[in-house]
Amino acid sequence: MTVTSDMTTLRQWYPVAYPNQIRPESTYDTTLLDQRIRLSRDDHSQITAHRLADDNSEMATIPIVQRFDTLFSTLGDSPRPLPQIAEFSEDDRRIIHCGSFRVRTSPCRIVENFLDMAHFCFVHTDVLGSIDRPEVLSYKTEYHPETDEIWAVDCQFFQPTASKSAAASGQGLMAHYSYRILSPFSVMLYKSAMNFAGRFDAICLFIQPLSETDCLCYMPMAILDNVSTKTDIIDFQQSIFVQDGIILENQRPKLMPLTPRSETPTRADLSSIAYRRWLKSSGVRFGLQSVEGS
Repeated sequence: MTVTSDMTTLRQWYPVAYPNQIRPESTYDTTLLDQRIRLSRDDHSQITAHRLADDNSEMATIPIVQRFDTLFSTLGDSPRPLPQIAEFSEDDRRIIHCGSFRVRTSPCRIVENFLDMAHFCFVHTDVLGSIDRPEVLSYKTEYHPETDEIWAVDCQFFQPTASKSAAASGQGLMAHYSYRILSPFSVMLYKSAMNFAGRFDAICLFIQPLSETDCLCYMPMAILDNVSTKTDIIDFQQSIFVQDGIILENQRPKLMPLTPRSETPTRADLSSIAYRRWLKSSGVRFGLQSVEGS
């Protein structure tokens, strides 16, 4: 496979591993944008990354940085800066990652699904949504030019079990959300934290596109929960993602179309509309269906 020539896509940072996956004096091979890469950790705990040639030999080094308990790399020059997420520096939060999930679809499809509240009551029934309360209430989208990000704010949705900590109460609640599209293939949400009035859990979704229709998804979180065990928190998030994965892998076409009227939006899709317009204006082509439908 040939690495994409899409310069906007190349100039992004992507997750490539969690730090604990890189063992001392060993190597970890993976793929980014159809380019095979190798990560290694020396006996001084320094992690490096290289492109790999067809014969498995190491070629040029590529940058590697650790942020949000995740390792990021890029294949482009002068990459877009990684975002600032203040919650990961707050002392009273628990920093937890939920593993990585492989989903065979476009990275754009995955971001769009993450933004979609309308599916909560049908896909995550009796957890993130209830069949008898399917309405997506009015919310707003905003473009932040200083960071080139899209936000969806004032989002609300009734949830029978909004989080693992909420499950202990046995009562549903009106969850408050803000969504933040950080880059073409990364997104996060701020969600009202149970028992922490006025504060929000920070849940990220960083996508490593192996190819245009095959991805690994990483979900580091900075959450306010002094009740649940780490295992219970991870199990809760993984169960949600497994349900999403089934839907995502059955969507057609796998590449997301941007052409008018190819997929009909509703009022509930305001964040998706903003995301698609932003992708188009940014010049992204990777993971998107061409005008000709190829």
